[in-house]
Amino acid sequence: MNSCRRIACSGWRSGLNTVFSRITAPSLSRSQATSAAPDPDTGEKPRLRAIDLAKEVQQEKTKPPVVEQRKKPQAEASGATEAETPPPPSGQQKRVMELKRFSLQLQQVHPNVLAKHLLRGVLYQDKDVVITNKPYGVPVKDDCGGTSISSVLPVLSKMMDGMKMKSDSQLIPCLRLEKETTGVFLLARSEEAVQHIHSLVTNNQVQRKYWVVIVGVPVPSEGVIDIPIIEREVPGPRPHYKMALSPLFRVSDTGEGVTKVRANRQSQPAVTKYKVLDSGSGCSLVELQPLTEVKHQMRVHMALGLTCPILGDHKYSHSSKLAPQKLPERVLGKLGLEQSKIRHLPLHVLARQLTLAGNTQGDINVTCPLPKYFKQTLNRLRLTFSDEKDQL
Repeated sequence: MNSCRRIACSGWRSGLNTVFSRITAPSLSRSQATSAAPDPDTGEKPRLRAIDLAKEVQQEKTKPPVVEQRKKPQAEASGATEAETPPPPSGQQKRVMELKRFSLQLQQVHPNVLAKHLLRGVLYQDKDVVITNKPYGVPVKDDCGGTSISSVLPVLSKMMDGMKMKSDSQLIPCLRLEKETTGVFLLARSEEAVQHIHSLVTNNQVQRKYWVVIVGVPVPSEGVIDIPIIEREVPGPRPHYKMALSPLFRVSDTGEGVTKVRANRQSQPAVTKYKVLDSGSGCSLVELQPLTEVKHQMRVHMALGLTCPILGDHKYSHSSKLAPQKLPERVLGKLGLEQSKIRHLPLHVLARQLTLAGNTQGDINVTCPLPKYFKQTLNRLRLTFSDEKDQL
């Protein structure tokens, strides 16, 4: 009996010693705990704590990707590596973006923005008239209710009066300018001034000069185009209307002379004086002076009368269809454009000079500076112009 008690006591004491030895034993480090050997008593691996598992995951992430390093030389060898950054735009893309930015800069803008632009572009003003620089791509009138010159004239008039609350001044457009035409634009301050300007136009006391860049070189270099113009329908897949020539003479059947034909009742007399200021690279800088006011008169006379269409005229460069202007390879190279991008080229028509006669203080003579796109085209084509005295 005593021996049994001794055996039980000794077993109980050995169990306590085992427990205390485990408690007092120095704890393993995290790295040692993860690689600890199985327990000799139970034969099982110790359970890993959450912090130990997180450390293992972090170590796996920091290891270099062996598979990717093996694949990278193969991709470089095959030339299939992707560029980290997009390639810079080419000269062609920069040129197209520049033309787009210019032609769309004042379209769909707030009326106050357009009014401020017109205010900064004022070239002359007195108690009767205001002459400003019309921007490209903005119509004088818009029947659809969009932004136009006429729609912002009340705001412009108020700005010119110092933003006075009680201001009865007004600005009225007098001479017509097309949407794609830029340059001197005449505004009257009253109905009486409008009537006076119309009387000056009737008596040929208003002189307007335009500068255009045309494709080709006219022969002769100076002359007068006197061919009536009529509006006609152009049949085809896309029927549309265009202004066309309605000549009063035609070549005889024998080819030795001309015969007069009956004038069309719907045709309008159209007369345009022209003079070549410079030519080169297959293009010419020409000064035009229209003596009549007919829709698209200068464009029709240049494209159909002299067979030298205005640069950027995508309407009258083709007589029987609507398509972008077709330019020679030489001209495309000088302009830095491809034929597929030529539709972005703006119309090169500038209302350069306006002269009003009959003023008490003498004639009003206003000259408009060349817009940026016009200067760039002249520089690319190496076209220059002389002093004012050498012009029409």
